[in-house]
Amino acid sequence: MEQQKGVIKAVSGYMGGDEPNPTYSQVSAHKTGHAETVEVFFDPRIVTYEELATLFFNIHDPTQSNGQGPDIGPQYRSAIFYSNNDQKIIAQTLIDKIKKRGYKVVTKVSPAKKFWPAEDYHQDYYEGNHKTPYCHYITDRFK
Repeated sequence: MEQQKGVIKAVSGYMGGDEPNPTYSQVSAHKTGHAETVEVFFDPRIVTYEELATLFFNIHDPTQSNGQGPDIGPQYRSAIFYSNNDQKIIAQTLIDKIKKRGYKVVTKVSPAKKFWPAEDYHQDYYEGNHKTPYCHYITDRFK
């Protein structure tokens, strides 16, 4: 996401669970109900929410339940957490478009809860792991 023009920063973290201030070990042990997420700060004069949500669906597999590539577990579930009704409508519209193209989308669209930033070693993961093959594998699901 940070490579997208208009994105100011992307922070790795956790959302969707009930445990306050969760740690990676708690989340990965399925003790908190959180999903691993990214909080994206962007300049809407340069990039729209719809463009970012489209990018999300193209760099993430919305058909894989409870996992992404080799990362398996409910903390890797496909989810979009929206901040307002416009974001909810945009996310659902994109899902409907993908479904019309034959994809069996499992992405859950839910209201945003408290975002908890992940530990420092989780930030900028891709920058330190360029050789990880499933990072940023782009599939255009809208053509």
